[in-house]
Amino acid sequence: MQEVVLIEVSGRDRPGITMTLTETLIGKGVGEGARDRVRILDIGQSVIHNTLALGILVELPADSSGCQVFRELLFAAHRLGLDARFTPIESNAYEEWVREQGQPRHILTLLGAVINAEHIARVAAVVSRNGLNIDQITRLSGRISQHQEVADQHQRTSGSRPACVELWLRGPVPDISALHASFLELGKQLDVDIAIQEDDIFRRNRRLVCFDMDSTLIQTEVIDELAAAAGVGEQVAAITERAMRGELDFSASFRERVALLEGLEESVLAEIATRLPITEGAERLTHSLKALGYRIAILSGGFTYFAEHLKQRLAIDIVHANPLDIKNGRLTGQVTAPIVDGARKAQLLREIATQEGIRLEQVIAVGDGANDLPMLAIAGLGIAFHAKPLVKEQARHSLAAVGLDGILYLLGMRDRDLEHLRQ
Repeated sequence: MQEVVLIEVSGRDRPGITMTLTETLIGKGVGEGARDRVRILDIGQSVIHNTLALGILVELPADSSGCQVFRELLFAAHRLGLDARFTPIESNAYEEWVREQGQPRHILTLLGAVINAEHIARVAAVVSRNGLNIDQITRLSGRISQHQEVADQHQRTSGSRPACVELWLRGPVPDISALHASFLELGKQLDVDIAIQEDDIFRRNRRLVCFDMDSTLIQTEVIDELAAAAGVGEQVAAITERAMRGELDFSASFRERVALLEGLEESVLAEIATRLPITEGAERLTHSLKALGYRIAILSGGFTYFAEHLKQRLAIDIVHANPLDIKNGRLTGQVTAPIVDGARKAQLLREIATQEGIRLEQVIAVGDGANDLPMLAIAGLGIAFHAKPLVKEQARHSLAAVGLDGILYLLGMRDRDLEHLRQ
């Protein structure tokens, strides 16, 4: 009967370790024989600060002289300065391990200006309470020099290059909404972002991202800027805030606000467009996604004039927003239907996905206001970005501690991969 053994090796990393150990397993230089039939059932390796942890689960043929194999492996490990341990695996335990491959898998992404032991401990506690097991932990963000850390502390705290680790979880999740809520509350307490996604084929094959514009791609509400120039800033800002919180019907409030802009000179639009504050991480995100072949759209309840300006700056492919009615060089205060409200955003997202031959599961939607919730709900990855409380609670994912480029980590991208895109 074949023997299953877990081989665990640890020590200083160096080139050639895997080659030496596997050659020892089969017997270096031997021909066709029992040792040639050693089967690798599983293998995994990690390296932290040049320290190796390697595991190999092997099945040895009944006629392989297992004791001799392990003795040779011990000698080989000793020559390499490594520690080796061998654990026989009983048949029942092995079969149980095989059956576990059908268990659901989820990916948890932890993002913050820094990640400390408390963050990991508190996240792991929630994972444990929900009966999940951590299979793997991987750092996605780049290494940070201690000297660079001091110099860049303010920049990283503001979210430009966050720290990020990814945890692979195994086990059923009876109530994913409750788990989301637990991590959302924990994220608030720790000032970090915690996202959990089902690990399926669509997570690795997103193809389209649809952005809200105001307070998402840019750090302002354009209509408030226009209102300030028209001398009705306080009135419009109050209406905008209530609409974004979901307290007012968006279309009705939009008409009310635009009416207050009647008479504003057209020349003001260009002045505002040139000073739009781009959200931190937006350029890194859009340029990276374009390099990877993503299609990018703006679906905005704001104005087409400003969305077209961003289209040029951020390499956007598609724009849907609301045109401003202008006559004799001044805004008329009138609105052209259909208004891009929440329902219209969801409809446009569906239409673009269909036109591009993309499934909804492959779409990312990002927004901050209540009028973004319909498109966040139907996208495969819906993200509430620095959003209002109502939106955070209802969206499946939320980012509040980092910039827009934090989305790259939700897609499993590493800093080192992203650096290659810039070359």
